Amino acid sequence: MAVTRSPLPQFLRLSKTSSLSQRLMLIGLVITVFFILIALLAPLLQSIGLLQNPTESLSNPIHVPPSEKYWFGTSRQGYDVFSRTLFGAQAALQVVILATSLSMLVGVPLGMVSGYVGGRWDKALLFLMDSIYTIPGLLLSVTLAFIVGRGILNAAIAISIAYIPQYYRVVRNHTVSVKTEVFVEAAQAIGANTWQVLSKYLFFNVIQSVPVLFTLNAADAILVLGGLGFLGLGLPPEVPEWGHDLKLALQALPTGIWWTALFPGLAMTLMVVGLSLFGEGLNEIINPRLRQQR
Repeated sequence: MAVTRSPLPQFLRLSKTSSLSQRLMLIGLVITVFFILIALLAPLLQSIGLLQNPTESLSNPIHVPPSEKYWFGTSRQGYDVFSRTLFGAQAALQVVILATSLSMLVGVPLGMVSGYVGGRWDKALLFLMDSIYTIPGLLLSVTLAFIVGRGILNAAIAISIAYIPQYYRVVRNHTVSVKTEVFVEAAQAIGANTWQVLSKYLFFNVIQSVPVLFTLNAADAILVLGGLGFLGLGLPPEVPEWGHDLKLALQALPTGIWWTALFPGLAMTLMVVGLSLFGEGLNEIINPRLRQQR
């Protein structure tokens, strides 16, 4: 019996979408690419002398307002706020990519296997993931950060655990519905094993919502990382990070040093908005029902 594979998944097809969703996704993409370029170019700019060392105290007196020499001013510790804001994008990008990738690499395979195999394995995993999902993400990340300690990899692990159930639930539900399709039953009839069915006939048909989850989780991971940094649980103090800088800035606000909070907070907000806009625009393209409702 010849096996006919399903057509390309919905998110790989060219589709007509509203101009609003196109604009949202384009704006979000531009903002996201802008921060990616900042993260990549910050070390290069420092090496050629166009950017100050973010961990070196420069100013005397200790804090200086924004000026031609220090565009974003300096903090009470004497750090260049402009340099720390740019290097903060690098730290955020590293943690976000690691956290969302780890959660995706764990949640997607578990969801596929659980939905396809079923039985006790499926019930046990579903119970475990639902239990994790009921815990607020920030609270879970804070608890895990206490256990694993500081550092880029440790922060990524602490954040990623909260997102695994989302990938698992979405992929599992798609797998349960797709595994009864004719092309899957035909593959089983000719003797395809579980790995072949999962990799060749199910994978591209159940991951259509994963890109949207990835971008939205990345936006949320930036806020969670900022929360960990604000609580002193994220990255080491010597690493420029927006949440940690906001913690120090909060202590300086009563003395009128407003610039140390404005620029890191604005950078965090813009990056979250960019990823969110891109994810929402992508979601409307992937899900035709959203376009129909609009």
